[in-house]
Amino acid sequence: MKNTFLLSACMAALLTACGGGGGTSADSTASTSDASAAPLATGVTTLALEPDTLSEADAQLVAKPAFHVAPVLLDAPDDSDAQDPTASARRGPRVQQVPAGQQALGTARLTVQALEGARRSQALSAPRAAANDGTHDGTAAPLAGSTAVSTYSPAQIRAAYGLPALPAAGVTPTAAQAAQLGAGQTIYIVNAYHDPNIVAELAAFKQKFGLPGCTTKAISVTASLPLPPPAAAACELSVVYSTAAGGMTTTAPAYDAGWATEIALDVQWAHATAPLARIVLIEAPDASLNSLLAAVRLANAMGPGVVSMSFGANEGSYTASVDSAFTGTGMTYLAATGDWGASVMWPSVSPKVLAVGGTSLTYTGTGARQEVVWSGTGGGMSAYTAVPSYQTAAVPGLGSVVRRNVADVAFNANPSTGQYVAVMSPGSSTVNWISAGGTSLSTPQWAGVIAAANAMRQQAGKGVIGAAHATLYGPVATVAGTYASAFADITSGSHGTCTACYARVGYDPATGLGTPNVASLLGTLAGSSSTAAAPVVTPATITGKVGTPLSFTVSASGSNALAYGLTGQPGGMVVAGSTGAVSWPTPVAGTYAVTVVAKDSVTGLSGQGVYTVKIEAPQAPVVTSTTVNGRVGTALAFNVSATAANAVTYSLSGAPAGMGIGASTGAVSWATPVAGSYAVTVNAKDNVTGLMGKGVVTVVIAAAQAPVVASSTVSGRPGVALSFAASVTAPNPVSWSLSGAPAGMSIGSTGVIGWASPVVGSYAVTVIARDSKTGLTGRGVVTVNIASTVPSITAAAINGVAGKAVSGSIVIGAPAGRSLSVSISGVPMGMSFSVSGLTLTANWPKPVAGSYSLKVVVVDSTGQSATANVPVIIAAK
Repeated sequence: MKNTFLLSACMAALLTACGGGGGTSADSTASTSDASAAPLATGVTTLALEPDTLSEADAQLVAKPAFHVAPVLLDAPDDSDAQDPTASARRGPRVQQVPAGQQALGTARLTVQALEGARRSQALSAPRAAANDGTHDGTAAPLAGSTAVSTYSPAQIRAAYGLPALPAAGVTPTAAQAAQLGAGQTIYIVNAYHDPNIVAELAAFKQKFGLPGCTTKAISVTASLPLPPPAAAACELSVVYSTAAGGMTTTAPAYDAGWATEIALDVQWAHATAPLARIVLIEAPDASLNSLLAAVRLANAMGPGVVSMSFGANEGSYTASVDSAFTGTGMTYLAATGDWGASVMWPSVSPKVLAVGGTSLTYTGTGARQEVVWSGTGGGMSAYTAVPSYQTAAVPGLGSVVRRNVADVAFNANPSTGQYVAVMSPGSSTVNWISAGGTSLSTPQWAGVIAAANAMRQQAGKGVIGAAHATLYGPVATVAGTYASAFADITSGSHGTCTACYARVGYDPATGLGTPNVASLLGTLAGSSSTAAAPVVTPATITGKVGTPLSFTVSASGSNALAYGLTGQPGGMVVAGSTGAVSWPTPVAGTYAVTVVAKDSVTGLSGQGVYTVKIEAPQAPVVTSTTVNGRVGTALAFNVSATAANAVTYSLSGAPAGMGIGASTGAVSWATPVAGSYAVTVNAKDNVTGLMGKGVVTVVIAAAQAPVVASSTVSGRPGVALSFAASVTAPNPVSWSLSGAPAGMSIGSTGVIGWASPVVGSYAVTVIARDSKTGLTGRGVVTVNIASTVPSITAAAINGVAGKAVSGSIVIGAPAGRSLSVSISGVPMGMSFSVSGLTLTANWPKPVAGSYSLKVVVVDSTGQSATANVPVIIAAK
């Protein structure tokens, strides 16, 4: 006998998560520069914001931060910029070796905690190379296969892209200089979760690079919105915790290491690009689209400014439904295109959002910068969003496109040609320096550029830019000299293998129009009379059906409230002048080119777009053909399935006698089916159009079947009352009777058989079931065995010593003259049995130490059985 063992192995997954973090509390007055994060006042305020029209599933989609970090903790930057904020601008980036054990780390959303863990867990054999002494030529290969990263300071980025130089320490900038640094403007940084160290990180960053300090200023949750204008020539930093409903709360979101890194990057580089702008960091409670949209709407309520969104989620059919979040008065919206190669992400895909892609930068401190497409940058053609009016064939390189293309613009984004970011872990005062990249790095810097342009425009008595697309694609990109001056056209590199993935002259999806030559671009933006002159109406195709009222809302953007009108519309179609809601109560079949006109209520300028309205001819109801089965004697009922634009009236053709259908419900019934197969035509008539649809239902009625009574064997004892139930399968209720039953046995109306005083013997009893409707009968035989006694098993435990022969007896008792079946399980190897009459003798010549149990089962010819467990205990020698 062979014993088999099953070994079940369980695998536990070890999950790690980053936790902790939280805000501090104090009053709502401004605190001194470089203090801990400013708290909010007690309480919660909720804004009456326009709700997003996301489905429940889409609202819970989760966005990802779009940053990358080179896999090495950097040596701290030198202090040359602390004394002279332009000192490092005259040399190339610092170069630092990546330890061999960290070169394989993925750069996407890499955090300081992950880098510290990798450094602790691996023995690093190669020493770091010395920082660049200024002779490096600026070339930086992609991290894949690279052993070093190049990292740029704010001064080097300002020099490379032509941002105005920072004033020397202690020098008060003129009004014109302050405007070039974003004075009087607000940059809203929208992110998820919480960075408890943002104030201290920004202070370390500004101190190291000689940037102007930021006063930390709290915003009360009960503050009146919009906010007062920011200080004219001083940076302020405010941290606001938003709710999922778009309000403000004093409860800080949970800490997340990845999002905290994103927050640090966004705030520091928005400040580095527009050092005198007010920064309002809005932290959403989580990364769901619902919460992030609420944070954007909170920014809209706070007043004019530039919204930077360094995150993304896959685009989908939902994207157009939330475009209203990006229509705040005086607002410019920017979003990262993503860091996953050629792909399209929300919110950058919105035609109302400036989509920011990424490049790989080479700059040595002298001469012009060199850039190629960063291989990780997002971008491509949307699968859902219609082509906006500003993306036309007049834009160099764009050609004729059928849907929205992203990116619109670009900036440095490769983490191997990254930029310094200061990061602190919760509860620690240690500043860690990382080389950050990703299109999340590009986005806040473009936000700073737009803020500076707005400041320069306001100084000249002009309005803010608002939606920048019309100007960037129009009077900038379509005028050859202006385009060449304002942008560096990226013509090398790719972010995939598709035809459109490669950089080319003019527009391309990887880098859009290119990267900014900031000084020239600021002059162009500041000098234009109106950068968002006319409203933009996004064309669309609308479908409907005859007989079904049609309604939709126009998608348009402008700097001020818009008034809507229609031209070329069919009779009966109207538009609400203030909301753009179009309705047509009784559509007529055909295709209509309807021009929507949106007029700016302040400037009087108009924009227009064509909405193609397609109304399908009425369709007849569609009745699904099917097969229905039934039986004679059993009432039949089923429902017809029909698809129709309106309510229908049902009727039958070719139905057998007695079959009917509910005219309004489609419920078919037949009380007394007759055997046969019937092809019944179901008619469904549209109550509005009068059109008729037909479908054939094949009704198969099987002949009546006799009841089927299950045969069985039942055992009992003499004098002990016996009761058991007969089993039958029948379409209808049955009546019961017995044949061949012993005296005293009877059967009830429910099929329960009873025998009050059984007599020893074996009886074959026929059970008869008669169908109450068809009269057909079925029979089954129940064998009833009444035994005088049952078998017995007598055995004592078998005890022995390992290696010494042992034996034991098992005695079987049974009624005389009856045959027996004996089975024994659990027999150890080497044990055998001999039989003498009703005595079994177990013999084990060489027992093995252990405890065993023999399970003995005896069954006699009547089916009576007995079971016993015989212990076998073998002691060790």
